[in-house]
Amino acid sequence: MSKEVIAVLLLALGGFLIGGVYSTWKTAKFIAIALGVAAVLSVGGAIAWLAG
Repeated sequence: MSKEVIAVLLLALGGFLIGGVYSTWKTAKFIAIALGVAAVLSVGGAIAWLAG
């Protein structure tokens, strides 16, 4: 797999997780925060993957 494909997949995962944050924020704040942290890590990983 090329470097760009992995970065795009990580960004897509981050977007999916952000959607989970949006949908769970009103009912389960702890899970929403955990999903938000995972989304930030995923997007950060994509950026680091492209930079490296």
